[in-house]
Amino acid sequence: MNKSDEILNIAKKNNGIITSSIITEAGLSRGLLKYLTDIGKLERAARGVYVLTGTMDDEFVNLQSRFKKGVFCLETALFLNDLTDRTPNKYNMAFPYSYNLDGAKKSGVLCSSSTKENYGLGVIKIATPSGNLVSAYNAERTLCDILKTKSKTDIQLVSTAFKRYVKRKDKNIPLLSEYAKILKIEKKLRTYLEVLL
Repeated sequence: MNKSDEILNIAKKNNGIITSSIITEAGLSRGLLKYLTDIGKLERAARGVYVLTGTMDDEFVNLQSRFKKGVFCLETALFLNDLTDRTPNKYNMAFPYSYNLDGAKKSGVLCSSSTKENYGLGVIKIATPSGNLVSAYNAERTLCDILKTKSKTDIQLVSTAFKRYVKRKDKNIPLLSEYAKILKIEKKLRTYLEVLL
């Protein structure tokens, strides 16, 4: 198997997506990505992100590949956690406070910064609609975050998300309460849960 075929096989195993960082980790030349693009085997989806020709583009993966420290949050995480049917037209991502947000903002990402202590709280790998895994906050952390930013979030969206959450078999109310305590929104959470439970 030649190096080009090796790259195409890696992409096939990765739902049709290959990144320049994956190529580097595999010890292959990044120049092969340009070659495969030039001959029509790959298409450039974003900087450093390529897809097999004919593969559906996954914007979640594109953003995650470009902004590795970004974690999908707020309305985008609600969508990924199946707590809303609203497909995001803009993507919300959380970053550590020290992260330079200029590139993400220029790409249209709605950015928020998080303290070092809270940034990693509730991060999971979750499947996009295309079946690719990305980093996002879990349902419990996301519900706490939308309560914390309630003035910026559509009240109908918040209400629907909580109604869907309490009906889930995998809901974890103790974890939700723990996150609410850490994020200092216990009172707001209690108000919502008293109505719904």
